[in-house]
Amino acid sequence: MTIRVVVADDQEAVRTGLVLILGSAPDIDVVAEVADGLAAVRAAAEHRPDVVLMDIRMPGIDGIEATRRITGSRPTGTSIGPAAGSAQVLVLTTFDLDELVDGALAAGAGGFLLKSVDAARLTDGVRAVARGEGVLAPEVTRRVIRRYAGAPRPSSVPGLERLTARETDVLAGLGRGLSNAGLSAELMISEGTTKTHVSRVLAKLGLRSRTQAAIAAQEAGLVRPGP
Repeated sequence: MTIRVVVADDQEAVRTGLVLILGSAPDIDVVAEVADGLAAVRAAAEHRPDVVLMDIRMPGIDGIEATRRITGSRPTGTSIGPAAGSAQVLVLTTFDLDELVDGALAAGAGGFLLKSVDAARLTDGVRAVARGEGVLAPEVTRRVIRRYAGAPRPSSVPGLERLTARETDVLAGLGRGLSNAGLSAELMISEGTTKTHVSRVLAKLGLRSRTQAAIAAQEAGLVRPGP
């Protein structure tokens, strides 16, 4: 299966390098490259890619707003028009500021990597996000875990009470970063059943990605971070 990718970055040299890296992978096809957020939204609607590799700091609308439009995530009380498609978004940026990480994940990004990432990690990240799995740079992961390392706050996750016991177990596993295979092995269910449970968890909690689900599990106190 070929993964269709749109690359969005306002720096031509960086964009060219990303296209070369991704294009060298036999299972990845770069279907478009664009230089601003609005063009990324249009390319996602036109080409229907599996993944949009998104920079944050771009002219016009930034990568966070572009991600929100592509994924269809809407802030409360806001209408931004129809989603551009079913593409997953992998944010790739120079900046790992908390507000950018929070903004990107809240907008529905499936992953957040820094531009210092090596080629192998980048291509693996694209593959993981295309599978619907979450990807976070190690630096970002540590900070997110520290942020939710306090007391459990179940009421901070709307819809948590709607989950069945099994779905709650799945959410806790997502919070620990388990893949579908890992969840299946731990819960002793098939991968097909696992995928169904994951989809139901995301739908009931109004989440767009497994990364958002992992953060929700931390917020709900379902995961106790280690040292």
